[in-house]
Amino acid sequence: MSSLSWMAWTWHTAVFFGFIALCLITMFVWELVKPGGNPRTGLLGLDTTRGDRLFISLLGSAYIHVAWLGLIDLPLWWGSVVSVFFALAVFRWV
Repeated sequence: MSSLSWMAWTWHTAVFFGFIALCLITMFVWELVKPGGNPRTGLLGLDTTRGDRLFISLLGSAYIHVAWLGLIDLPLWWGSVVSVFFALAVFRWV
């Protein structure tokens, strides 16, 4: 992992950004295979597309992780589990 040392990245950081890149690629392929960017009105009354829901879930997951680090004394991977359920809820109901 010496190729990441120029930015003082750890493998955790590389996996994080790799996951975000994978999410964007998956959304791109999903849109090519099944176009469907039609807005949908969800629980909050917002008209959202798939891309909007991905953005909301990523942003919410960031806040969940920051709050987890500051408020809860459990390992951070539990915060990741909560974030996955949050993202599933966003894609289902928002």
